[in-house]
Formats: sequence, C-alpha cells, structure tokens
Amino acid sequence: MAIQSSEASPLLASEKTLAAMPSFNSVETTKGKRPQAIAHRGYKAAYPENTMGAFKGAVEVGAHAIETDLHLSKDGIVVLSHDATLKRCFGEETKIADCDWEYLKELRTLKEPRQPMPRLKDLLEYLNTPGLEDIWVLLDIKLDDEATTMMTLIARTMQEVKGRRPWSERIMLGCWNAKYVPLCQKLLPRYPIAHIGWNIAYARQFLKVPNVHFNMLQPAMLGPFGAAFRRDVKKADRSLFLWTVNDEKNMRWCISKGIDGVITDDPKKYLELSESWKGGRANASLYNWAFLLVIWIMTPYFKKIFSRKFGIKMDQKTVCADLGIEDDSKL
Repeated sequence: MAIQSSEASPLLASEKTLAAMPSFNSVETTKGKRPQAIAHRGYKAAYPENTMGAFKGAVEVGAHAIETDLHLSKDGIVVLSHDATLKRCFGEETKIADCDWEYLKELRTLKEPRQPMPRLKDLLEYLNTPGLEDIWVLLDIKLDDEATTMMTLIARTMQEVKGRRPWSERIMLGCWNAKYVPLCQKLLPRYPIAHIGWNIAYARQFLKVPNVHFNMLQPAMLGPFGAAFRRDVKKADRSLFLWTVNDEKNMRWCISKGIDGVITDDPKKYLELSESWKGGRANASLYNWAFLLVIWIMTPYFKKIFSRKFGIKMDQKTVCADLGIEDDSKL
C-alpha cells in the first residue's frame, strides 16, 4: 500500500505547539537528577515484547515512557513489532507486510503469557486512560516499509485517536535515516524527532536541525568521541537516550553521566537501582567497552552497506525548505 507524494500533506498541523522539552529530559527526584526509565518494547523482561501486557506492565512499575517499533500490515495498519517477520515472536514464516490485519490480530506470541500483536491505535487508546497523561512514547520507525506511506499512516492513526493531551507533547518520532526528517517535518510538523543510531559521525549532522534529539547505542557513547558528542548534545539543548541498558554497571554509568533516558528491558530493576544508588564512581561494563571496539572496527563496513541501501546524507535543502529557511548555512 503506497501513498503518492502528492498525498503527503500535514495531517496534524492543527495540534498545539510542542510542550516544553523538559518532559523528555532527565527528571528531578529526591535523590537528584535521574535518567527517565524508558521501557524497551514495554516491560520486555517480564512480558512478551511489544504487547499490551508489556506496555501496561511497564506503566505499573513506574516507567516514564514506552519505546516501541512500527511496521505496516498489507492493508495499511500500523502495528507494533520489532521484526519485519512473524518468525521469532509468533512462530510464523511470514512477513508482516504480506498479512492483513484480520490475520495478524488472531496470532498469539510464543512467549507466555501469550499475547496478540497490538496496533499503534491500541497503544494510543490505552494511553488516553485518565491518569496516564504524563506517559510518553518513543517510536522506532523501521526502514522496511515505504517511508511516505509509513509516515502518512502514523499521522492518520494519531489523528483518529484524539489525545487527552496533544500527541505532539507525548510522542517522539524515532528515525534511523536522514531521509525521514523532511517527512516528519512535513507530515507531523510539531512533533519532536529522535535520531536512532550508533555512528557518531552520522548522528552529528542532526545537531544542525531544530527539534531533533538522539537515541543512541550506549557503547558508542564511551571513550573520548562519545564524551565529546554527549557534551555537544547537551550544549545544543537536545535530549539523549541510550539503548539497551540492562546491566547494573551500565545503569549507574548512565546516571553518573546525566543521560536523559535509559532504554531498558527491565524498567523496574532500573528504577530500584536509581532510587538506591548514592553516587560515586561508575564505570561501564567490560562488555560495553569490547562492544565499542567492535563498533570502531566495523563502522566503515556497516556505513558502506547502510549508504548503499538507504543513503547516508541528509538533504539539507529539503529540510530547510520544510522549515522555511532559505539559506542552509543557517542550520
């Protein structure tokens, strides 16, 4: 289901202006500032990932936000699944893009307690529950689906489910690739964006674009290059979230470095550690340092593959046009 570019017009331009950014920043607690607990695919440590059980479980243990992944069904429904196929979570040798929603909604996860696959609409309707207005969502928009179609259908879903608070104050659009930035600004112009990635050199281009924040692989933020990037993100007044943080050493490291959000499979474990930690020296795990070495070695190889498949540069002229900026040197 492809949507022509002529159909790609702002669908939610009538929403209120974006709320103050501190709602996406670290939070003040009785123990001082702490990164927000962002539940990775929901409370993945206790429930099947990306299910309503996982999302509700995350909220119940006190998570500040939910991170989830988006794909499109054959008939254009925005569904919540990390994988493009059904094999790992549902045991079916089929792509989501080849299935209608009527088929997908009958499936149940392999992991107990067995759960159906939800739609983005289902998550938004749940977050409209009174008392949940401060819970926000970090979307991971996958690259498997046609970009304009995906972004248009996300916008239509949010238009269909009227939020108790404007969704632009509660939803951050996570984009791996630079080509999504103009689409986000065109179709959802008041929504904050988060670049998802691991390559600091690639991520730096987004510092030039207003309202773009960062959702980065934690090991990439170690060492001198990571430290410099963290400083520049803070100087630019952007939020920085790190994934996927499950080890206690890495949780303490994130707190000590003033990260804005920890994306974790176990929000309960993180919140308990955050409450009990009294400060002091905090080192990242040896595994993450080893992972950083792998990143440095493999970056040229992965960059070549990514560039060939998706493109590597941001079209700054398009971004400027969408922002109403005539001279791209002003970015």
